[in-house]
Amino acid sequence: MNVSTEFIITGLFVFALAGFLGFETIRRVPRLLHTPLMALTNALSAISLVGSLVVLGRQYSTYATILGFIAVVASTINVVGGFLITDKMLRMFKTRHQKPKKAAEAEVSS
Repeated sequence: MNVSTEFIITGLFVFALAGFLGFETIRRVPRLLHTPLMALTNALSAISLVGSLVVLGRQYSTYATILGFIAVVASTINVVGGFLITDKMLRMFKTRHQKPKKAAEAEVSS
């Protein structure tokens, strides 16, 4: 095996291990802590978006530019999707608007 093949195999191993550990970590999070965890992962996704923009902007090689573009697209989808899901979850916990007391008393007395 040459150096580049070993580098690719090591990178794939680290990627698979990180994916497995991430899945196991997220799976065991209680529902109460899901929203703060989503906020943290959104922040991490934003950091990876900045890093992928740097890789894309430097144009080291054609291969790095293509991978940088894919990373920008994936990170952007992750950040936007995370914010949409977090917003939806936070709307679930908001209290509904109640009628003012005078209007509610007037409806009861009539």
